[in-house]
Amino acid sequence: MRKKQEKFTGKLRLKKGDEVVVLAGKDRGKRGKIVDVDPEKGYVYVDGVNIQVRHQRPRKPTRAMPQTQTGRIERPGPLHRSKVMLIDPHSGKPTRIAMGLTSDGRRVRVSKKSGEFIDDV
Repeated sequence: MRKKQEKFTGKLRLKKGDEVVVLAGKDRGKRGKIVDVDPEKGYVYVDGVNIQVRHQRPRKPTRAMPQTQTGRIERPGPLHRSKVMLIDPHSGKPTRIAMGLTSDGRRVRVSKKSGEFIDDV
């Protein structure tokens, strides 16, 4: 019997558009940008990493569903958040993320390695 997927309750501090490096798995060491985030399950989708191939048959187009892409469709598969690490935009090295406050009281992400703000202030 398959184990039920539990809901992710931690904090996902990665965002769409962030550049990350893969820490584990067949694509270890590859870099890419996050194209999608699933915060409920704690998964990220990284461009060019964990590529999955789906075969799509051609279907007759209808008014409700127009013709879709057919043949071999390659798309990135999900990676758990613990398998990727954010690239520090200032130093270009992998870093952990902390939360900090700006002078006007906004919460922003801070690089643990360089100590600088990751988000544009």
